Amino acid sequence: MNYDTFVDQVARRTRSDSERAVVLTRATLETLAERLTGGEVLDLAVQLPAPLRLVLKPSPGTEAADRFGAAEFLARVGRRAGVDEAAARDAVRAVFTTLREAISGGEFDDLVTQLPRDYRGMVEPALAPGATLLRPA
Repeated sequence: MNYDTFVDQVARRTRSDSERAVVLTRATLETLAERLTGGEVLDLAVQLPAPLRLVLKPSPGTEAADRFGAAEFLARVGRRAGVDEAAARDAVRAVFTTLREAISGGEFDDLVTQLPRDYRGMVEPALAPGATLLRPA
């Protein structure tokens, strides 16, 4: 999936314009990069378009993940994007669903296994049958 398509998918899922979708995507991916091990960030980055790869800032020397729960994940996304918790939750779900479309199923599964149970509410919508099928706006 190319960059424009990724942003367009997030925009449709969040019912926002492209500029807002870019901000929401960046905030989510930056936070996700903090939460994953360095190796997993590298694995994810290679499957994404270059502008999104840069957001992840993959570094072979950074192996440790910053361990924080779903509430802190949403708070960080919200601060970065300048949105409240509900909007952050919608954005995270939209980005996870779009990631599931953009990367291999095995890589998405690897990413999900690094997240604790309390992330389930944000990740499960991306895993639901038909989740990646966009409905008409």
